[in-house]
Amino acid sequence: MLDDALIALEQGRHGDPFSLLGPHGDIVRVLLPGAQAVTLKGRTSGNVIDHARKISDALFEATNKNQEPYVLQIDWGGAIQETEDPYSFGLLLSDFDLYLLAEGKHHNLADCLGALPMRVEDVPGVRFAVWAPNAQRVSVVGNFNSWDGRRHPMRRRNSGIWELFIPRLGPGEYYKYEIIGPHGLLPLKADPIARQAELPPGTASIVAPVWTPPPRPSYAPLNAPLMIYEVHATSWMKHHDGRSYDWDELAERLIPYVVDLGYSHIELLPVMAHPFGGSWGYQPLSQFAPMPEMGSPERFARFVEACHQAGIGVILDWVPAHFPSDAHGLALFDGTHLYEHQDPREGFHRDWNTLIYNLGRLEVREFLIASALYWLRQYGVDGLRVDAVASMLYRDYSRQPGEWVPNIYGGRENLEAVQFLQELSQIVQESCPGAFLIAEESTAWPGVTAPPQGNGLGFTHKWNMGWMHDTLSYMQENPVYRSYHHNLMTFGLVYAFSEKFILPISHDEVVHGKRSLLGRMPGDDWQRFANLRAYLAFMWAHPGKKLLFMGCEFGQPTEWNHESELPWWLLQYDHHRGVQSLVRELNQAVRNTPALYERDFDSAGFSWVVGDDYQQSVFAFLRYGNDGTTVLVICNFTPVPRHEYRVGAPAGQWREFLNTDIQGFGGSGVGNGGTLTAEPIPAHGQPASLNLTLPPLGVIYLRMA
Repeated sequence: MLDDALIALEQGRHGDPFSLLGPHGDIVRVLLPGAQAVTLKGRTSGNVIDHARKISDALFEATNKNQEPYVLQIDWGGAIQETEDPYSFGLLLSDFDLYLLAEGKHHNLADCLGALPMRVEDVPGVRFAVWAPNAQRVSVVGNFNSWDGRRHPMRRRNSGIWELFIPRLGPGEYYKYEIIGPHGLLPLKADPIARQAELPPGTASIVAPVWTPPPRPSYAPLNAPLMIYEVHATSWMKHHDGRSYDWDELAERLIPYVVDLGYSHIELLPVMAHPFGGSWGYQPLSQFAPMPEMGSPERFARFVEACHQAGIGVILDWVPAHFPSDAHGLALFDGTHLYEHQDPREGFHRDWNTLIYNLGRLEVREFLIASALYWLRQYGVDGLRVDAVASMLYRDYSRQPGEWVPNIYGGRENLEAVQFLQELSQIVQESCPGAFLIAEESTAWPGVTAPPQGNGLGFTHKWNMGWMHDTLSYMQENPVYRSYHHNLMTFGLVYAFSEKFILPISHDEVVHGKRSLLGRMPGDDWQRFANLRAYLAFMWAHPGKKLLFMGCEFGQPTEWNHESELPWWLLQYDHHRGVQSLVRELNQAVRNTPALYERDFDSAGFSWVVGDDYQQSVFAFLRYGNDGTTVLVICNFTPVPRHEYRVGAPAGQWREFLNTDIQGFGGSGVGNGGTLTAEPIPAHGQPASLNLTLPPLGVIYLRMA
């Protein structure tokens, strides 16, 4: 008769399998449901040590008098398997690992938790480790054990970590965790630290190979040109049958395109594995695994390396604000609210029907910070764009009175999120100095890009959402009425240097009925394209770094659809090619003109010349470089060419080096050819002035000849 402990073990209810399984003195006990016979053999000699006795339907016992290392020869009813006993191995994670995990300071979680191929006592296999502090029992299940949770229960260590080494497994194995929580058996759970995920609709984790990270890139300094091309990887371009490219195929086509247009960086919408493609990656469940739709982790690593070899930086969108509630994911991971808040007033995001990370838990902050560092270190990406920061900072975000919980001081600020973001930025800069950490933050929260030591959040850049909303609102107006909205184009300069801003025209601005960027522009076809060209040139000349979503660079007329590729066929038409050519010239102009990028974050790098000509909708301003170079930018946002328009300027010779109205861009060809001399006629606070022709719905750049 079996005692209660062995019965519980056989039924998969025992939480301490190592107390019963494996070697115990001369006795070796194994649990193998479905096995017909088990033989103990010497690991080195291969000699039979003992034929195990079957003591129940699934339990076997053998005698190993010399206590020599052994292997199990298992008869599964015709199929013979030979393997080491998982329960013959000692403790796996070091006490130092457990200490760091308990302190919330283990920033290399992918080297500690999850599934790692390795050798233990010179035996190849996979070490599994998972955090589930409130679980009663945790097992590893997969094809290797017929998804039977009785076969491989794990050992519980301090800090709620469970571990097990399964010999003779390797990369490519599919697995999950079977967990008995405080209230019973849970749905099978994917590994939170999985480095590879199954292709949806499958939900398993996959044992990923270990590879050496590429050399860390040379990060671009903050005063360098930064022109970002934002890309949704699976819909940029597709095969003729509608299949998305894999990472290798995308590298062959996207990278030369980005290089040709002169961008400095690619920003990818989240590549972390996510169960629902319609979320565009913004509801990820795998914070350490790239999405399997485009190939293996090694392929993604090759893509990043190919970008770097071509001189292109890579920025990833990263989502630490919330996660989906899929049963196989983080929700109620060990039967309790482990990663999320228990109170729905704190833990449920009504906008996206998702769960909110409990950033008050050390282990949750550790999990997210380790994820950020993993992408920066393991894949060598140049930076992360942190999504939905505003939703993290305010406890009442998208909530009505009574639907949120105040902080300990009675305020609306999320103090735990502030602490997390400050800790994140500080650790990223210490571990990967020079890496970008960009905030998508839409409020007036002070000090987003100020150092955390000065009570800032520590981001390197912040998206300027106010500038984007104001200027797009202006451009959507009929030119007849723009004079009444003149301040929308100038107001951004009131706060332009309060943060290190990126000017974003992102995917969010070309979906959900907002229309495409071209589709927002008023007028007939010629005017719509002229407006678009003028807006892009205004944006590229404005203080702040630049980001443009794919398709906007050639005037996509329809909203972006994540299920279809971009309408590349439009490039057969002159107007669309003209916009693309302009973007190429704008990027080149910035690269070759320090005055257009060196002092983006310095108020001394900008001055208004004409900011109040609302009647004619004309704007003019100067940009200054560190070397004394000066660029004069004049914008005419009406379809009327303006001849003999006098603009104040420093004395000297000037040359027009960019004009959005040239015929090569699809314009009418109005402009100022040759060299222009600033006449000694003071104007607009300048000692001299230029007598210019302003093209209709056009922008011109001039610099000292």
